[in-house]
Amino acid sequence: MTYVIAQPCVDVKDKACIDECPVDCIYEGERSLYIHPDECVDCGACEPVCPVEAIYYEDDVPDEWAEYYKANVEFFNELGSPGGAAKVGNTGYDHAFIAALPPQNQDHG
Repeated sequence: MTYVIAQPCVDVKDKACIDECPVDCIYEGERSLYIHPDECVDCGACEPVCPVEAIYYEDDVPDEWAEYYKANVEFFNELGSPGGAAKVGNTGYDHAFIAALPPQNQDHG
């Protein structure tokens, strides 16, 4: 099981979750952040600090955002498991599903 970052993060990328993650498993794409499913230790530290409520436990992802689970997992097909997001930085790309989304409203209040 893992945590999943869904639609509210797209084009926002607040990064408060990155600061809270004790295992550095939240990676940055061009438009969204992604949680590495094999590096995540399911501690849940990221979920309550997300200001746009984009992080969900795998089983709790709302149905309308179910595709984000697949995007979070498949994002790492090319990247693999670097063992820490800090040394990778912005990957410069997104999962095709995220990349194809229209620009998201940046007002998260």
